[in-house]
Amino acid sequence: MNEVILIKEGEIALKGLNRSDFENRLIKNIKQKLKLLGNFRYENAQSTITVEPLEECDMDVVEKKISAVFGIASYSRAAKAPKNFDKIKAVAKNYLQDHLKICKTFKVEARRSDKSFPLKSPQICAEMGQFLLDEFSNLRVDVNEPDAVVKIEIRDQAAYIYSKKFSGAGGLPQGCGGDGMLLISGGIDSPVAGWMMAKRGLKLQAIHFASPPYTSERALKKTEKLVSKLCRWCDCIPFHCVDFAGFQEEIHKKCPKDLMTIIVRRMMMKISQSIIKDQNSRGYCNIQAIVTGESLGQVASQTLGATLCTNSVCSLPVFRPLIGMDKSEIVSLARKIGTFETSILPYEDCCTVFTPKHPRTKPRLSDVENAEKNLEVEKLIKEAVKKTKFYLIRE
Repeated sequence: MNEVILIKEGEIALKGLNRSDFENRLIKNIKQKLKLLGNFRYENAQSTITVEPLEECDMDVVEKKISAVFGIASYSRAAKAPKNFDKIKAVAKNYLQDHLKICKTFKVEARRSDKSFPLKSPQICAEMGQFLLDEFSNLRVDVNEPDAVVKIEIRDQAAYIYSKKFSGAGGLPQGCGGDGMLLISGGIDSPVAGWMMAKRGLKLQAIHFASPPYTSERALKKTEKLVSKLCRWCDCIPFHCVDFAGFQEEIHKKCPKDLMTIIVRRMMMKISQSIIKDQNSRGYCNIQAIVTGESLGQVASQTLGATLCTNSVCSLPVFRPLIGMDKSEIVSLARKIGTFETSILPYEDCCTVFTPKHPRTKPRLSDVENAEKNLEVEKLIKEAVKKTKFYLIRE
């Protein structure tokens, strides 16, 4: 039996003249996800992408990969049949029998895209329904709340039969929204922020600030694992690891303790933009935004005043997709995308190094800028960028 996966577009179907760009990107992303699993044929028609294996493969693994591709509203595993109604009935019986044997009620839904097919949709439903009633004595028809819905799609090239539909990852195909740099710590919030922006089509790179010997190798491995979990949704992610210890030591020595938190945040933004400028100049990418996991008021560096001070050093837009969410909502999303259990591992990150007991929650920009005059900022940035390690992380 020839089994395929039918993929339904979501938001892409609402696009106008550039719709094909989104569809082509989606197909490209699907191909990238499946390239190691075998050879496939891809067809795109009427807001549906058909993925058909050309050789034997593990369809459970194929399905799992497709479930994490942004831009897909829903998908179904379906049996492909010739456009002959007797053959369609035979395939439906064989393909769905395990599912129908454990159900009590069912209904049939049909969609006839190929208007040359001799039976209209209501006729397909009626005749297929009667056939299945004759074949499965345990079944009766319930059009309101059936245990199973048998779906028949008559398309230009073939007929497709399936019963189960699964929700896709939604959003837009990754890459159609440009490139962004995710500031990722070892906490709960930043991986969720990266996932949310990838869902809106942003192709991610990640930057992490480590402070050895104050932070351990285990803390770095934890962050790398978080990025690898995002790779399930984003494919491979370029990873920049900044040695931030020297910078933090200087801030601790020369700046007021209650302003350390916001100064550290500003320096992270400056270093990130320096690395972005370097990456863009090399032609590797065109990063045009920074992504953070900030939520308004959650900690001292995320108050409105602190955010104003941070933004003042940013020449790029800063996306904060969690800004209006509370912690329980963020945790729920972290569990959904599979990062929560790793995020709560008890390894320190640079944000906990030299943390003042009483950070200022309403910093004035003039006070922060005056405090930074004690630092050789440009020299420290160059040293940090020079010692930054770069590598790819995969799922």
